[in-house]
Amino acid sequence: MGLTGFETEVTRAVATISPSVASVETLRIAQRRGRRLFAAPAAASAVVLDASGYLITNQHVVEGSSQLTVHLADGRELPGEVVGGDAVTDVALVKVEANDLPAARRGDSEALQVGQMALAIGHALGLPGGPTVSAGVVSALGRPLPGSDFIFEGLIQTDAAINPGNSGGPLADLTGAVIGINAAMVPFAQGVGFAIPIHAVGRIADELRQKGRVVRPWIGVQVADLRPEVARQYALEPNSGLLVAEVVPRSPSHRAGIRPGDVLRRVGPFAVTNIRELLSALSKFPVGADVEIGFQRRGAPMAASVPLQESPEISRPA
Repeated sequence: MGLTGFETEVTRAVATISPSVASVETLRIAQRRGRRLFAAPAAASAVVLDASGYLITNQHVVEGSSQLTVHLADGRELPGEVVGGDAVTDVALVKVEANDLPAARRGDSEALQVGQMALAIGHALGLPGGPTVSAGVVSALGRPLPGSDFIFEGLIQTDAAINPGNSGGPLADLTGAVIGINAAMVPFAQGVGFAIPIHAVGRIADELRQKGRVVRPWIGVQVADLRPEVARQYALEPNSGLLVAEVVPRSPSHRAGIRPGDVLRRVGPFAVTNIRELLSALSKFPVGADVEIGFQRRGAPMAASVPLQESPEISRPA
């Protein structure tokens, strides 16, 4: 009995993307309580970004590794070098000395629809014999990672099985194009996995390739969501902006006159009602740009021109 039309579509997609899926083996030097050092190997996945030897994986895969080996689909084993990584989005760029790698084709993660098919491909559990394929659907879009407040990009949620070892591998559509990079699964849930959208990964990879790091704009405020109990104290509608809890001295916001107690409503033309929207709005502008910030002070609408600076530390989101 031959394959159905749908099965043929899936197998063609797998055949298209599989040559671009690599296994990444890392080695970390760890220490036991008795101060005895030992080597801790680990395995995960990566996807070929372009033919010149660049691959994408997760930052948590390569972080702290003292040795990195990339196992390509054609059987080659090459030493890898971490070009740069971004802990906020969990993306890392790895380079191997090769110029003939089969680059994966990028899909359009901004055009995804909930319910469309998705294929998770990677070296689950480090099992021998090539990558593992699991199928599912796009369950949700723009998700935060449970337990984390400051993941920069909204994630793709999928019910395609993602297991340890899948990290860094591609989430693909039925044409074999990469729509995301698998990043995490929730151990206490079934059928809940997350991938970083490829449009975000591509932008981050470009910055890592050019600068070795990701440059993010910063205005120097600590903010809080306007939950109902907070909004009532300020006679505001819930979720109508962001309450400025602290302004960093000598920061762009401090120099522009923004004060604690102000409510941020707008960054340029973009309305902001939560921290994720603030981060997203700031990312639309380059460091050095003067951006008009709309805010409310004691019920009166106000605006100030704020010059964006590079974020001085990764843990300071805005």
